[in-house]
Amino acid sequence: MNIGIIGLGRMGMAIAKRAIQHNHSVSGFAPSAETRDLANTFGVKTYNSVQDVISNLPAPRTVWLMVPAGEITRSTIAILADILEAGDTVIDGGNSYFKDSQAHYEMLEAKGINFIDVGTSGGLKGEEIGFSLMIGGKQDLVNSYNSLWEALAAPEAYTYVGEAGSGHFVKMVHNGVEYGIMQAMAEGFELVKSGPYPNLNLQQVSKVWKNGSIIRSFLMDLAYDAFQKDADLSYLSDYVDDNGMGRWTVDTAIEHAIPAPVITDAVFARFRSRQEESFAGKTLAALRNEFGGHEVKNK
Repeated sequence: MNIGIIGLGRMGMAIAKRAIQHNHSVSGFAPSAETRDLANTFGVKTYNSVQDVISNLPAPRTVWLMVPAGEITRSTIAILADILEAGDTVIDGGNSYFKDSQAHYEMLEAKGINFIDVGTSGGLKGEEIGFSLMIGGKQDLVNSYNSLWEALAAPEAYTYVGEAGSGHFVKMVHNGVEYGIMQAMAEGFELVKSGPYPNLNLQQVSKVWKNGSIIRSFLMDLAYDAFQKDADLSYLSDYVDDNGMGRWTVDTAIEHAIPAPVITDAVFARFRSRQEESFAGKTLAALRNEFGGHEVKNK
C-alpha cells in the first residue's frame, strides 16, 4: 500500500517506520528540511510541500495526517479537500477533537473524498511494540485498510469503533482516563516519599508495583524508568502541561450530564501545577485568619 504522511514528527515518523517495516511504501512532508532528511534515511520519500506529496501518490490516494490538533489539522484538511479527488482517503491519526472530525467527514464526503479518524495511542514505545488504534469511519472502508492497521498496531490493539468521529471520541476518553490514572499514581508516590517512612526507595517500590501487582501497567513501567534515572526527579519542575483532550473529556461529560469527578480533578491538578502560587490558597489563609485568628505565613 502507498501512503502519504503529512507530519513527520515523533509520532508521524514512528508510523512511517512501522509501515515501511511491513512492506508499505511511504512518502511524506514535514516543514523542516532536517526532519525530511532524517525521514529519508528510514526509507520515506519526502517532498517539499503537501501538494508534491499528493501529486506523486498513485490514485486512489491515501493521506495520513499526523499534525497537531486544532487549526493546523483544520487548515491542512482544507488544503487536501482542494487538491484530492473523489475516491481518495484522508486518515487523521492525530489527537483531533471528535466534533472537528465529524465536520471534516461531512466536508470531505460532499466532495466524494473518504475520511477515517484514528485515535492513536502508544507514545514513544509505539514504534517498537506497536500502537493502539481506535478507528472511526465507514466500516467497509476501514476494513479495506486492515493490512495497514495490522502493520501499525500491537497484537489485538486495533478495532473499528463506529461512525466518523467515534475513533477520536474514544481516544479522547482514553486520554481522560490516562489523566486520572497518572494523577493517582503521582499522589501515591508523593505519599510514599513524604509519609511516615521518609527513606523508602521509590525505585524498589515502583519495581514491585509494576510486577504482579493489581496496579501494574505500562504507566507504572514508565514510573519505574523515571525513578531509575533520578529517584528524586530533581531535574524536573512540577509544571504539567496538557494537550486539551482532558478538557474535552470534561466538557463532554458536562454536556451529557455524566459524572467524571476523578478526570475533572486530574485536569484541575494540572492547572494548579502551572501556578507559582495560588491566589485561592492565599484567600483561604486570609479567611482563616480573619474569622479565627489562625496563624498565617507572610512572604
